[in-house]
Amino acid sequence: MRDVGKVYRQYGSEWNRLAGWFGISIPPRSENWVVRHVSFDIAPGEAVGVIGQNGAGKSTLLKLITGTVRPSEGNCGSVGRVSAILELGLGFNPELTGRENVVHVGGLMGYSSDRVHSALHGIEEFAEIGPYFNQPVRMYSSGMQMRVAFAVATAFPSEVLIIDEAMSVGDAYFQHKSFDRIRRMRDDGTSLLFVSHDREAVQSFCDRALLMDGGRLIKDGAPTEVVDLYNGLIAAKESGTVQQVVTADGKIQTESGSGEAVVATIGLFDQQGKRVDQVSVGDEVEIRVDVNINAYVPRLVFGYMIRDRLGQVMYGTNTHHTQQQLTDLHAGQRVMLQLMFPVHIGPGTYSVSTALVSTDTHLVNNYQWKDLALVFTVLNTRQVQFGGSCWMQPRILIERAS
Repeated sequence: MRDVGKVYRQYGSEWNRLAGWFGISIPPRSENWVVRHVSFDIAPGEAVGVIGQNGAGKSTLLKLITGTVRPSEGNCGSVGRVSAILELGLGFNPELTGRENVVHVGGLMGYSSDRVHSALHGIEEFAEIGPYFNQPVRMYSSGMQMRVAFAVATAFPSEVLIIDEAMSVGDAYFQHKSFDRIRRMRDDGTSLLFVSHDREAVQSFCDRALLMDGGRLIKDGAPTEVVDLYNGLIAAKESGTVQQVVTADGKIQTESGSGEAVVATIGLFDQQGKRVDQVSVGDEVEIRVDVNINAYVPRLVFGYMIRDRLGQVMYGTNTHHTQQQLTDLHAGQRVMLQLMFPVHIGPGTYSVSTALVSTDTHLVNNYQWKDLALVFTVLNTRQVQFGGSCWMQPRILIERAS
């Protein structure tokens, strides 16, 4: 995709629009560029997430790639077959049965009748909607439509698979099943492009992420960096500021907020009170946070999240939920917090994100949101070897029967 844009124009009359088809230039009454100056590539087998607020141009971008919408400028193309789930039930006739719709949609995708019929059993088996497969689609729930639509879109090999947010309507079991199939398709070389507001899915599943805002691509990079910037932009609607800086170890740190309250220092300490950056599984540790109050704050809530190297949240809470919020703070005051907890997480590198807000969310008064405020490493030096993100050492009882 190179410098792609899509504009919708309004003319004074349909005759004016028609004149443009014959090369007669008549200025439109208005222009609305929903996508502008977007360029990126996707490699074979690469998974790319697309995130952004409503109206950012995400769905239009996917439609441009699939060819259901033509670009007004730039070039957009792909090598090989593109399969897509853009809108729930797109191409389905509500009066036809699920089975009949599979044949119909398979034809629209360009497959022969024989090939679609040979895949029917596998599609029915994967969708798992039982006798409803032979009932009219108008009787389906949104989740059942999603099952059939996904089963059809992924039943045949393709070079590119595009999924809009329709997958969010599926139940937990089918979502796990769907992602397993997508992973297998990725292993076979299929490229994935999907829109999702689920930050954990983007961070754990994608190699890259694209952030759309106002129809433009404003960030193309590592999923954690892009998602952090996205959260910062949402918070900046209240505070008006968001910035990303490169830390000493090369990581991208995102910070936003209006600055009435800020974290001055933060550190991790062991049981002896020594500042550390490495701890062991099972240790009792303490995070100490000093907060400076720069202007009057009627209500202050401190929150934090511990995240793994992929940005997945291991644990998070705030003083709103623990009913320890502070009120009536004035400029020049300091607040000191001590967070004491056992390290019940697995070996790896973790980061701490901090938030200073007025409620349980950063969408009302965001005084400061800071990602990568603290980074530390967990080692396993004393516990029985285990795998996973959490340390939940069991007491195992074994009985040998005679």
